Amino acid sequence: MSKSNRKYRQVISLAASDLVEESRLSAEGVSIFSPRDFSIDLAGWASANQTLMLDKLRISGGILFRGFGITTLELFERVASVLCEDLMEYTYRSTPRTKLFKGVYTSTEYPADQKILQHNENSYAATWPLYIAFACIDPPSIGGETPTADSRRIYGRIPTAIRERFALKGVRYVRNYGAYLDLKWQEVFQTDDPKQVELICRQSNISYEWKPDGGLRTTQVCNAIARHPTTDDLVWFNQAHLFHISALPSRVRDYVVKGLGADNVPRNAYYGDGTPIEDEVIHNIRQIYEQEEVSMPWAHGDVLLLDNMLRTHGRLPYQGNRKILVAMGKQIQQS
Repeated sequence: MSKSNRKYRQVISLAASDLVEESRLSAEGVSIFSPRDFSIDLAGWASANQTLMLDKLRISGGILFRGFGITTLELFERVASVLCEDLMEYTYRSTPRTKLFKGVYTSTEYPADQKILQHNENSYAATWPLYIAFACIDPPSIGGETPTADSRRIYGRIPTAIRERFALKGVRYVRNYGAYLDLKWQEVFQTDDPKQVELICRQSNISYEWKPDGGLRTTQVCNAIARHPTTDDLVWFNQAHLFHISALPSRVRDYVVKGLGADNVPRNAYYGDGTPIEDEVIHNIRQIYEQEEVSMPWAHGDVLLLDNMLRTHGRLPYQGNRKILVAMGKQIQQS
């Protein structure tokens, strides 16, 4: 990991032999599993060693499988189906992706020169995946790492007054969809049928409003803090820092607000009662995410499995080709 070069190694026992080695680069980093026998089938090994994997995930929140040769879509789909349990479809989207296979997608399709900030997948919604897996089919020539951070440590570092305010109020996410605003509602909800959109909104407790020009505004209030269903840990679990208007560069922010009006910007985040979240609060939270993130370069055939509640992820800018596949599974419902 980028913040430390310290390593320790130990042998992980398979059912009948000692063929997989574990290493970890700093106490905060993810575990790394590598085969000592390169004929090991990762999907088969994972299926036989789920208890071991879950124990490791509870500690570090992530496992990097390196050297198992997961270099194709078909191999990744087979492995992800074991690692993530029941694969989920990516609906109620916040970023552009392409579906490649049932439950398997491209990573977020943002320009290569942009950084994607740390976040827990779908933490802006009432349902989310417990597990998320990435596969490196084609590593970039420069950059493009997928840094991660420990959600428990982030929760612990949020100032108490801020944490209590968010715990009490939650986060209100407001989104405006239109031809020239962020994603179209057809892509977000994966349907062209307004009635289907309304059904999804009602089922997910999302308020919606159709605009005269065919655009759509949605509003949803979600918790800012979550409790892990297995470890019972409290984690900072929201995307206020991504949806908040201050995520835009100041010049872009001023231009968008002037042109559209504050209520019509593509996305924004408020406290759950509708009052504005102060810019300095969001800035403080973003700094904590940045200070906690750790990363390492992708290698061809890597698979990274994260507990999506215990560990965040992002993306660094890159040069060259970069093909990272994503799969998610085991749906969790907001309590």
